[in-house]
Amino acid sequence: MFPFRGVIFDVDPQFANTAEWYESIPEEVRPRKDQPFYHLFAENERTHYVAYVSEQNLLPDDSETPLTHPEIHEWFTLTGRGTYELKKGVAN
Repeated sequence: MFPFRGVIFDVDPQFANTAEWYESIPEEVRPRKDQPFYHLFAENERTHYVAYVSEQNLLPDDSETPLTHPEIHEWFTLTGRGTYELKKGVAN
């Protein structure tokens, strides 16, 4: 539905953004509030950004292509297995 990739850097156990943000989402695709919402360093073909995404809208990324978001490397290390590990001393 929304073509982007990203790395999660924080989670809210349930919706914790503004009513204005929530209401800006078209009703037919608006997610439920009673689920985890994730903060991601996200990217698509055109840009890098920080996204706030409901759990129902996340899918695993099996592409094995490293992400290029500039903030990822401030928080994470890319492992030899193609996964991202939080750097020591970095916490949200």
